[in-house]
Amino acid sequence: MLQDTGDTRMGRRLEPLAAAHPGKSGIHPLADSLDAFAARVHLARSADRSLDIQYYIWRKDTTGMLLFRALYEAAERGVRVRLLLDDNNTQGLDPTLATLDSHPNIEVRLFNPFVIRSPRALGFLTDFSRLNRRMHNKSFTADNQATIIGGRNVGDEYFGATDGVLFADLDVLAVGPVVHQVSTDFDRYWASDSSYPADRLLRAADPEALAEFEAVTGRLEQRPVIAPYLQAVSKTAFIESLAAGTLPLEWAATRMVSDDPAKALGKAERERTLPVQLLEILGRPDSEVALISPYFVPTAIGVDAFVALAARGVRVHILTNSLEATDVSVVHSGYAHRRKPLLEGGVELYEMRRLSPEPEEGRSGPLGSSPSSLHAKTIAVDRSRVFVGSFNFDPRSTWLNTELGFVIESPTLADRLEDLFLGPINQNAYQVKLSETGQLYWIEHRNDEIVRHDVEPGTSLWLRAWIGFVALLPIEWLL
Repeated sequence: MLQDTGDTRMGRRLEPLAAAHPGKSGIHPLADSLDAFAARVHLARSADRSLDIQYYIWRKDTTGMLLFRALYEAAERGVRVRLLLDDNNTQGLDPTLATLDSHPNIEVRLFNPFVIRSPRALGFLTDFSRLNRRMHNKSFTADNQATIIGGRNVGDEYFGATDGVLFADLDVLAVGPVVHQVSTDFDRYWASDSSYPADRLLRAADPEALAEFEAVTGRLEQRPVIAPYLQAVSKTAFIESLAAGTLPLEWAATRMVSDDPAKALGKAERERTLPVQLLEILGRPDSEVALISPYFVPTAIGVDAFVALAARGVRVHILTNSLEATDVSVVHSGYAHRRKPLLEGGVELYEMRRLSPEPEEGRSGPLGSSPSSLHAKTIAVDRSRVFVGSFNFDPRSTWLNTELGFVIESPTLADRLEDLFLGPINQNAYQVKLSETGQLYWIEHRNDEIVRHDVEPGTSLWLRAWIGFVALLPIEWLL
């Protein structure tokens, strides 16, 4: 971590702001997909000394290549770029990563790598217990002055750059003391036993590879299929406020929670895992818990905990993907058979619909009108404190993967999250109910009309049968 960044462009602008809010960090939610992409490009272009970047997924698509180009341009300015990627999703990226790693100012490391580069399946067959554990963290930090953390990976589906299904997600842009916590945590992962320099694993790039990369990525912005997207990004209110220096920040006490990277080797102490830290910081809810998770698998222990909260008079409402909206139907099986005991215990359940595009409307954030699947991971407690991060509230996040997030002491942000349950969620999600005979049914708000579904909406008999079968298998710990 570079400490002496107060004289950078960001340091000169941000350190006086932080000094005016001692002990607090400035937080700006990034709910809109275009804003989320623009924020990352802005940090890359604003960095003077360092970029420390950590992701679970980085696609070789439009936005992925544009951000690779932004890292390259930063390195050309003399910025030290460190890129740490989980190796589970780097298929097809080896030549690009080797090329970037060949730049004198860029170093690429792969977390928990596959020694056998192709076919990857051989690695799972020979070393499943290790390769089943992944680094799910996501952070993008510039000059140790500003960082972006949250649920988004890097890819077109996260940044509104595809006609296919988009992920409705949530990040936060942060400045102030919490950024130093993220930088320290990045160093911990960078130096961990699971982090390997790319040049030990990948075939060396050809001498002319960097020049070719520069030429190819330099033409990206002129491509007809990309130019309209970049034009839309440039017209966002977020970009205007960045340019004018008027971006609103919520100054709040903020703490980072993160898993020990040793968790990827099965060696982390339980007390140092993110779920334990999160429970300690969020404390004992008194009135309300609002949880949003795309892959919600509560397990029997989780059901008991949520029901116990409801029994104390705490309002517990949970939003996850419906079966028609989820991109991982197998994971849905770990939630589906827990719905009845949750509802019987007084927990409110909402399932995001697979939304259809409405051309007359623009994208409007995590519950907007674009065809989408929920991907945000957040929880608000008592309208006073909020968690935002990568943690999915499932056994995989709890026991297998490493995770990262912020706990933010902010009634303003907590209110904003709670209010989603009173507005947009009502319009864009089914509420799951239990009939007097103990059968599940789904309530849909369609404009001013209320529609009842007695069969899981948008699904076939075969899909429901498959989910029922998978729910019987002893695989919950893998979900």
